[in-house]
Amino acid sequence: MVALWYWKILNRFNGILRVTMPKRSSITITKSRVDALTIGQQLWDAGTIGFGVVANAHSKTFKLKYRYKGRQRMLTIGRYGPLTVDAARKQAITYLAELNANVDPATKKVNLAFTVADLCNEYMQKHAKVTKKASSAAQDASNIKNHLKPLLGKMAVADVTSKEIDEFKIKVETGKTAPTNPKDVQKAQKGGSPVRGGKGVANRCLALLSKMFNLAEKWGYRPQRTNPTVGISKYRENAKERYLSDEELKNLWSHLDRMEAEKGADVYAIAFFRLLILTGARSSEIRTLKWSSVDLSAKRLILSDSKTGKKTIHLSDVAVGVLEALPQVTGNGYVIVGAKLGKPLQNVRKPWVAIRKAVGLDDVRLHDLRHSFASFAAAQGMPLKTIGALMGHLNDGTTSRYVHLTDQYLQKANDELGARMKGVVGGRTEPLPTEDQPKQ
Repeated sequence: MVALWYWKILNRFNGILRVTMPKRSSITITKSRVDALTIGQQLWDAGTIGFGVVANAHSKTFKLKYRYKGRQRMLTIGRYGPLTVDAARKQAITYLAELNANVDPATKKVNLAFTVADLCNEYMQKHAKVTKKASSAAQDASNIKNHLKPLLGKMAVADVTSKEIDEFKIKVETGKTAPTNPKDVQKAQKGGSPVRGGKGVANRCLALLSKMFNLAEKWGYRPQRTNPTVGISKYRENAKERYLSDEELKNLWSHLDRMEAEKGADVYAIAFFRLLILTGARSSEIRTLKWSSVDLSAKRLILSDSKTGKKTIHLSDVAVGVLEALPQVTGNGYVIVGAKLGKPLQNVRKPWVAIRKAVGLDDVRLHDLRHSFASFAAAQGMPLKTIGALMGHLNDGTTSRYVHLTDQYLQKANDELGARMKGVVGGRTEPLPTEDQPKQ
């Protein structure tokens, strides 16, 4: 008793009493004892000073009672269920070690005050905007705004379990986050991209949550190895296969011709759609294309920051003609110039919705133009390796299949494809000779 009294006096003199010892307990906290707790009851562990569990009407929560710089504190470690007794005890021991190093564990913010909305904000600032491409970070921000924050934002990071994640997945898939109020629907559609939900969106949100909770553990907001997305299965998505027929491509191209002939036509938006058709490039690659990446003499685009890294997109004569016809704007290095000074065209979905409605292609997405490019090439008997190289679809698994193709061969193949597509839009359909059939 004398030693204990002396220890307390010494620490008060130093201004730091790190651990408040609750009433002596001979009980070791175990799973069975926690399961048996009823509302209002609490247990304090005999072996780990200050470590306890408190039962309330909604949950049983692990706590650590301690004193730091003369002030008594009660730190929430986490909720029983997501945390096992052993994991919570290990976390308590870690906090006690921090206290002995004169570090207050409350500054780690592993408590009920740090919400999923807070985690979303920190994820965007510390991870997405720092490590991801702008387009990918923007997609994360959209999913956070439309799905994560509305459904999980108010929950404590430490309290989220696999049950909440599974319920979240179902709600996104069934469209619970889609706006229902007419004014909200109109507001969501103003940018041309209404919130719908669905299996694909739910899967992408799950992947985003998985990364966020991994970072939450790394940053100290949850104990290690407690990611609530683990074991949550993704939906099986049915791949949408939509390709333009010859007639559909002809109608689409003719409509672009009519648009271009109108007074005040947006030649940049029209060129954007033509280049998607002719190159098989991704929408983001053409929309953010800069003149510094265009080599018209070599008939190629050199993209240093595409989705799959640096790549080359070969241009047919038809595509070169589209680019040559575009006026360059002083002070704006983008090919597809937008309304904002120095910026590319921002909203491409809105004009695309109007175009596809005008030509009866309501079910065709922008990305389907990329599919159609590959489909036209395949229909002419072009080898898959050549198609992949023309589209610049290089990755670790396919690069070795393409590297032996020379630029000369790729350019020749692309010119043939451009001529074929030009024949379609002009009403002529001259088939390319096959590899077994010599050209005349």
